[in-house]
Amino acid sequence: MLRPTVINAIPKDDYKLVLSFDNGEKKVFDVKPYITGSWFGKLNSKDYFAAVKTNGFNVEWPDGQDICPDDLYFNSKSV
Repeated sequence: MLRPTVINAIPKDDYKLVLSFDNGEKKVFDVKPYITGSWFGKLNSKDYFAAVKTNGFNVEWPDGQDICPDDLYFNSKSV
């Protein structure tokens, strides 16, 4: 069975994403642990963090930061 994919992502002020998956599930993913170093550190800007988009598989930001779809699904909490 294939893992569900992200079809919508809503950024929250606390660096969490409310994710909707193609199987109908809605989950919350905490991005804070990823915000380290120069590459993912850009996500620390609230405006940049809010620029998150879905690409039919996972989430990504304008400069190419993305998070593994497995992490998004298996490490998020059901709403």
